[in-house]
Amino acid sequence: MPSTVLIVEDEFLIAMDLKETLEMHGWRVIGPAATVRDALRLLDEEQPSVALLDVNLRNELVTPVAEFLVARGVPFAVASAYQNPERLGGAALAGAPNVGKPTGDQRLLAALEELTKS
Repeated sequence: MPSTVLIVEDEFLIAMDLKETLEMHGWRVIGPAATVRDALRLLDEEQPSVALLDVNLRNELVTPVAEFLVARGVPFAVASAYQNPERLGGAALAGAPNVGKPTGDQRLLAALEELTKS
């Protein structure tokens, strides 16, 4: 049973690399979305198993997407260079695993697989 993952990342090359990596490991990718608006539109169309969120999307924070996911019970990880992303993105990000940025494939896959078990 393939799991679905929503990728929210505004850096095109990073987003494409994440998409390729996840698809090579059997994930079905929704997106990537580069803006909060695009991510919310995708979430209106389909609910993923998990999501991977960049905290800072150019000139906006991913917080509305995180709040939407929390309200829907969809687990997510953040991919952030920030040590404590919740300080920037708010309480909705508290407790979400941070796979770092840049992230290694094994760390990313392990975090998302762990979230699907929850």
